[in-house]
Parts: sequence; C-alpha cells; structure tokens
Amino acid sequence: MRTGVSFVHDLATDALRLIDPETAHHAALAGLRAGLGPRVRADKFPRLRTTLAGLDLPNPIGMAAGFDKNCEAPDALLASGFGFVECGTVTPLAQEGNPRPRIFRLGEDRSVINRLGFNNKGLDCFVDCLAARAGKQGIVGANVGANKESADRAADYVLGMGRVWKHASYVTANISSPNTPGLRGLQERGALEDLLGRMREARAQLEAAHGRRPLFLKVAPDLDDVAVADIAELVPSCGLDALIVSNTTLQRPPQLTSEYRDEAGGLSGQALFQISTQTLRLFAQALQGRLPLIGVGGVASGLNALAKIKAGASAVQLYSAMVFEGPGLVARVLDELDGLLAAEGFDSIAEAVGADLR
Repeated sequence: MRTGVSFVHDLATDALRLIDPETAHHAALAGLRAGLGPRVRADKFPRLRTTLAGLDLPNPIGMAAGFDKNCEAPDALLASGFGFVECGTVTPLAQEGNPRPRIFRLGEDRSVINRLGFNNKGLDCFVDCLAARAGKQGIVGANVGANKESADRAADYVLGMGRVWKHASYVTANISSPNTPGLRGLQERGALEDLLGRMREARAQLEAAHGRRPLFLKVAPDLDDVAVADIAELVPSCGLDALIVSNTTLQRPPQLTSEYRDEAGGLSGQALFQISTQTLRLFAQALQGRLPLIGVGGVASGLNALAKIKAGASAVQLYSAMVFEGPGLVARVLDELDGLLAAEGFDSIAEAVGADLR
C-alpha cells in the first residue's frame, strides 16, 4: 500500500513525464539535492546484505552511471535505498555532448533512447563534489570516460582514475557508450590490452599513495562470442575487480512500438533486459567465477533483479525504470527481491548468484 509520501513522489514522477525528458532529469536531480527524495533504509533486509569486490553492500541494488553525471546528489540517492551509487560518466574536460533533443522516452515500451555523448562538467567539478563527501557513509563509485576530441583516450582514463581515486569507493572505466564515436573500439583486444596495461601501471602508484580501490570495466551488450571470450580472458589477469554488463544497446528489438524507436542512440529500459541478461550470462559462463559481475539493463522489479543475479550477477544496477516508476522504485525492488529470495529458499544474495547456470 502506498504511503502519503510515496503518493507525492508518484505524483511528481507523473508530472515530470509531461515535460521534456532532459529538463525532467535536471528537475529530478534538483529535487533530490533539495531533500525531496524518499527516505528508505538500505539495510532494511538482512538477507540482501552482500559483498562485491571487497565492498560491503547493505543491498545489491545500485544506481547506474548516467543519472548523476556530476556527483551532485549521491547521498540523496543512498538515502532513497540504493545499496551503492555510481556517479559519472565524467571526462577530463567539461563537454556539452550532442545537440538536443537527445533523450527520448519510449513510453509504450517502458524504454529510453539517449544520445547524450558524455555531457558533463568535467573532472574539476566532479572531484570537488566527491571530495566534499569525506567522512560520510555509503558506497559511491566514480565512472570515468574519455573526451570526444581526445588525441589519447587511454590517457583520459588514466587521468580520470587518478583524480577520483582518493575519494571514490571504486572506479569504473566506461568504454562502452555508443554515443562517443569510436569509443567502443576500446573493447577490441589490442586496444583493451593497451588501456588496461596503462591503468594497471597507474593503479599501483595510486594504491601506494591512497590505498586500494576496486576497479571495474563497463562493457556493451552488443558483443559477439569472440569479443566476450577475449574480454573474459584478458580482464582477470589485468587487475580488474568486476565487470559491469552492460551499457545501452544499438539494437532495436522488433517489438518496439514507440514513434521514437528509430532515433539514434543507446536503448535502455525494458527492451534491453533480455539482450543485456544474455550477454551477462555469456560472461558468467566464460569467466567461471574468476571475476564478479554487475548486471545492468532493464531492471524494473525484484523479479528482474533476481533474474540478473541467477544469471551470474553479484549485484545489479538500474536507472531507466525510474523514469517511469519514480524514486519509490528502489524500495519496491528491495521488498520484492527479499520476498522472492525467501520464497525460493535462498538465505543470501551470494547463494542465488549464478543459480540458473548450475
């Protein structure tokens, strides 16, 4: 049953859907910064506590990168029930991204297409916000990327990692956005070996100065079997601590009905669920437990989250579903996931990880 507070949040969500998607996004962030978001205990369900790459999570539901690009509201997001929050993607230099309009709601399909292009205020602003959290509780990761016009994109990742390392709970290298031309080429074996080698070298110095942080890599759902095998072979030996599977897709499933279905950009939300979960499953099979996975793409319920976990994910992230369900979604997902685990006889998240593959 909805409380009065959740009813207000639902009304606000309905109102935001009546305006331009990007304007609505900025309004939602402003509301969170003003303290208007929900208040939910992230550790309400002991069964949902888990660990990921050495991080102790109160629950396995995280906010995916892309919502809070400039690290402006991580604590408000944590207060709404998320077990962890990933801010970014941040690039070394501020950039405007692609021309507007660049976000499209596919309402009938419960999905979103975006071609934002790493719009953000740059590392200086991001690091100031992240550093201001010093002493606060909660897992807040930093997702770093490369500038569109960069002459050395690998160097951008090394720079970004170095700047956020001291203040972030973990760092993610996002090499899978479809909206920066050529970026996904970093997933090819030779380029990936170079990137990860340079990041590993820089990481050793950062750990000596500031201590250990988990390092994650975010990959695309649009990888063939050879690419999955190559990445699965490389990443455990390159010092990575987890893979995030996956980013948005360039595919357009035939069941899409929205008038915006042919817009250029990355597709997320409900239409991405099956595509991303299959890629997650392929990585789980290829890695055989050598590296934990974070499942992203189309998570809108506890049932979706459990499906990702049973396909091999140790934790999951969501974002697009909040466009349609509002900030109260997190509490509903946690409640449903806890009930589903109990119903299926799982005493913990760890017990359920990869259950469909056994």
